[in-house]
Amino acid sequence: MKGNHRALVSVLGTIGLLVGLAGIRPSAAADVLAIGAPLAATGADAREGALSKQGYDLWADTVNAKGGIPVGGKHYQVRILYYDDQSKPQISAELTDKLISQDHVDFLLGPYGSPTTFADAPIAERYRIPMVEANGAARKIFAQGYRYTFGVLSPADEYAVSMLKAALTFHPRPQTVAFLAADDLFSLEVASAARDWAQHHGLEVVYFQKYPVGTTDLSAPLTSIKALQPDLLIGSGHLQESLLIMKEAQTLNLNTHFFGFTVGPTTPDFAKALGPAADGVFASSQWTPDVKYQGPVFGSAQDYAKAFEQKYGFVPDYHAAESTAAGVALQLAIEKAGSVDPQKVRDALATLDVMTFYGPIHFTPQGINTAKPMVTVQIQHGHVVTVWPPDVASARAIYPEPVWSARR
Repeated sequence: MKGNHRALVSVLGTIGLLVGLAGIRPSAAADVLAIGAPLAATGADAREGALSKQGYDLWADTVNAKGGIPVGGKHYQVRILYYDDQSKPQISAELTDKLISQDHVDFLLGPYGSPTTFADAPIAERYRIPMVEANGAARKIFAQGYRYTFGVLSPADEYAVSMLKAALTFHPRPQTVAFLAADDLFSLEVASAARDWAQHHGLEVVYFQKYPVGTTDLSAPLTSIKALQPDLLIGSGHLQESLLIMKEAQTLNLNTHFFGFTVGPTTPDFAKALGPAADGVFASSQWTPDVKYQGPVFGSAQDYAKAFEQKYGFVPDYHAAESTAAGVALQLAIEKAGSVDPQKVRDALATLDVMTFYGPIHFTPQGINTAKPMVTVQIQHGHVVTVWPPDVASARAIYPEPVWSARR
């Protein structure tokens, strides 16, 4: 392994990285489960990676504070070994291999993002080590016939569709929609599914364009969209791209009734970076503290949000919640199996059917969780609130969104 891969270690006790690097299997040495996670600490996905790590760490801290995972009369403490995959799929795959072949982890928690998860899944498959992942939503990951990768989150094709479903309940009913999508596995799946859904449900798609990942200028496509004056503008990308679209739309005075994004507005960084300009923006979300779910380990969604805020000082978004849920799913599968044998835990994951603070977790034979619906949120007065579906909404949607001159 190249020497520039720095380990980011969650030392949740006296046994941690040094045990793993020494080649000693922690679970055999001291009733400790070693769990590996290649996760972005640098690069384009660093912010989302940090939120994911907080979710993983909260789960591990909670489990360990309660004495560990009960298995066959023993209690196993959890130790998570992190490496920085630099937001690069190839490096993530190399690190996944290292975690299994050199650090001898017992199980894997997934990286951040669909491209990295797609790269890591065949490594988990080769070694027959279960990977429970929370941040790779592209259906392509689960179309490869893998048996050891399980995703707790709703699939990519539901992200933008959830916003469109919400929008079609608004008055006046929107008639036209424009799409801007990053040229990556997740974002294109999201946008393509939403385009098809929109056309099938009577929305005219007046613009559909992809752009290079990492671009720093979207003024040309936004100028074209401004001329078309769509009712809805959906951005399918990640945090930095969502911020770029909003900043350049403001510069161009591009007004639309609905700015919506698949990733970005739910994070605390979005409203902080944009200030009043963020007001009114919509987003899809895997989870919010408003959902009505309740289950083992954390209790209700509200209980989870309270525990997270107490530890980190801010309300969690779905990146943290889904990452914690991945840990919970792995824990419940281990308890169900009554064993830490990877094959027995894999089989327990395949038949898992539980309700958690995050929602239902039940995997299809392909390893994807289609049981959990998504929600739509909106930033109102600097706060993210749930606006759809009605049974979990904490506020009424503001539609049309205010024009730029009214955002003060």
